[in-house]
Amino acid sequence: MLAIDRDQAALAAAAQRLEGLSSPPVLAHGNFADVVAIATRSGFARPNLIVFDLGLSSDQLDQGERGFSFQRTGPLDMRMDPSQGITAARYLNQLPERELAGHIRRLGEERWAARIAAFIVQRRPLVTTTDLRLAVEAAIPRAAWPRDINPATRTFQALRMLVNDELASLQSGLQGAIQILTPGGRMAAISFHSLEDSTVKSCFIAESKDCICPPQQPVCTCAHRASLSIVTRKPIRPSADELASNPRSRSARLRVAQRL
Repeated sequence: MLAIDRDQAALAAAAQRLEGLSSPPVLAHGNFADVVAIATRSGFARPNLIVFDLGLSSDQLDQGERGFSFQRTGPLDMRMDPSQGITAARYLNQLPERELAGHIRRLGEERWAARIAAFIVQRRPLVTTTDLRLAVEAAIPRAAWPRDINPATRTFQALRMLVNDELASLQSGLQGAIQILTPGGRMAAISFHSLEDSTVKSCFIAESKDCICPPQQPVCTCAHRASLSIVTRKPIRPSADELASNPRSRSARLRVAQRL
């Protein structure tokens, strides 16, 4: 088995947890966007099962120094791989207001994005997660706060996805998985919000068709051929028992496809 993760701390925790197994997994530090290269050099060039576990881990959320959570004060980092990339603080403190609003709107699906960006710019420089949370809470009128989540949730999601280029990595990873998966093998993705799930769903649908030309086009010119069959027509959601034991799984969606 091969496990790929951008977070060295996650790999270290996995190595400790799996120590003593007769056949321990190969642990690779990297981005699953590079799954083809990583799998090939690790001796897994033709796998028969690939699983994408998207989003954050509970460990990452619970570590205030990583900057992922609005519930803990820490630096505005949000990098899944702290050894490289641009921190959330740099994006927040340097991006033009309109560009910042666009990212919050697109990646956070936040209707108050323009107002949030304006408040962030007014309060620059933002240094900690608390600075960002307070800016968002001040920007959104109290009567408009969502009932089920903290008002800063969508903004934190947007910044994290921007910092880690998550949607582009997911798209590359899915295409790479299709490329190396053994015929008859399966690939699965567990997503935790609508943008991730939509990306997985769109990929599976497109790759299950022989033609992806626009519907109004009378003759196929794409030369596309189906590479997948969809196993789960609707996403699998956590059971009541799982929700009771792991409330953070409430937004999880599992989709599965099989390589033709």
